[in-house]
Amino acid sequence: MRAIRLEEPKNFQHVDIDEPGKPAAGQALVRTHRMGICGTDYSGYLGKMPFFRYPRIPGHELGIEVLEVGEGVTNVKAGDKCSVEPYMNCGECYACRKGNGNCCEKLNVIGVMIDGGLCERFLIRADKLHVSKELTFEQLALVETLAIGCHATDRGAPTKDDHVLIIGAGPIGLATLEFTRLTGAIITVMDMVQSRLDFCRETYGVAHTVLFTGDGSELDDMRAFTNGDMYAVVTDATGNNRSMSNALNYVAHTGSLVYVGITTAEVSFEHPKLHRPEMTIKGSRNAMPSDFARIIDLIEDGTIDTSPWITHRTNFDNVIGEFETFTKPESGVIKAIIEM
Repeated sequence: MRAIRLEEPKNFQHVDIDEPGKPAAGQALVRTHRMGICGTDYSGYLGKMPFFRYPRIPGHELGIEVLEVGEGVTNVKAGDKCSVEPYMNCGECYACRKGNGNCCEKLNVIGVMIDGGLCERFLIRADKLHVSKELTFEQLALVETLAIGCHATDRGAPTKDDHVLIIGAGPIGLATLEFTRLTGAIITVMDMVQSRLDFCRETYGVAHTVLFTGDGSELDDMRAFTNGDMYAVVTDATGNNRSMSNALNYVAHTGSLVYVGITTAEVSFEHPKLHRPEMTIKGSRNAMPSDFARIIDLIEDGTIDTSPWITHRTNFDNVIGEFETFTKPESGVIKAIIEM
């Protein structure tokens, strides 16, 4: 069976792997139709993702078809189209017992720690499949990215008319933007790439955007946008340690800073920047099962329009040759999809 494996950073290979076999109790055998490429995949390719284990078949943003189910499976059946919740939690640790399987102590994320969906067929726990009778495989492959932004928004918990700053207008930043706008908050987006800011203005009607230049001038714009108050919630979706360290400068007194991007480098700041405003700093990891169901409903009823997201497409045979291009901001990639 055909698959693509990342042997080590910057080294993809076409490989033949064994057929997955028949599903055991609680499992489903599925076929991959579409795979979204996300920041985790790029970071794994570049060797910058702390949770990535090599060699690895990537693929965790997936639109799949159920081929067969094992004993005891009732939530899906052969022929169903599904999004995949890729977080294989243990169900027994402290986090799982609290209902937070997204940050399970023994968590294995498919396509990151264990093999994922960049192959023809694979076995997965059936309880991690979320069915839609209406969405396309392409839309289903976007659900996981949107779920990351949904959970990050919930972690920051903005309310109507709060000023919210989203740093980084890549896929995770845009996913956060999708759900922040539903709260009625007043949004500012900051990025180093003007085309991404233009996308936010033209596609989402974001009135306040800031092009980060590194000279500190962004603070003047932010004070003007917020009447000097700065931001009740700041979400950093860059995965850049310098940006993450600098993000404290933008938080209002009593405000919150949410880190949804991941870095292997040190994040540092002077303690008074945290203490003086009595700031709250939170991490946001993965998403919750309920987020997947919510997002499928929001796409189905038209609240979320996924059509502007996909800017680039490739197929299984060409992905290795084109992947490097997708890692470069100048390519204009918002979201690339692999057609299987």
